[in-house]
Amino acid sequence: MPKPAAGPIPPGFHSLTIHLMVKGAAGYIDFLKNAFNATEIRRSPAPDGKLMHAQVQIGDSMLMFSDDFCEEMHQPAFATGHMPYVVSLYVPDADATWKAALEAGCEVVYPIADQFWGDRYGQVKDPYGVTWAIATHIAEPTPQEMAAAMHATGGH
Repeated sequence: MPKPAAGPIPPGFHSLTIHLMVKGAAGYIDFLKNAFNATEIRRSPAPDGKLMHAQVQIGDSMLMFSDDFCEEMHQPAFATGHMPYVVSLYVPDADATWKAALEAGCEVVYPIADQFWGDRYGQVKDPYGVTWAIATHIAEPTPQEMAAAMHATGGH
């Protein structure tokens, strides 16, 4: 019997999926489990022990990552420090996830608070250098309400 055709997007994935490169991908799996209640889906180690591919599920989304293979792939050196992106994570209880992230070793970048755009929102940087925005959508303000609240708070 022929194998059924695969759909254009694998089960459990959405159209857009983040794929990170981190130093210490095996440890990152444990960190993500502790900080964001991630479920490990897959890990594929290279012969040298580094992870060529790792996949976890956080909420209803997949996150893929690997160890740093820049040297082996003849790419520029791995960047460290301030990364030019933020991974946004919507959760049912931003405060509980915030607490777990801090207990797992994250540092506060932008304190969690109710924001003018309708989210309870804050940012943390994880021990691997990735900045995470943690949010729960709590209100649906109109554009006029958002503009007034933004003006009143100076945009913060």
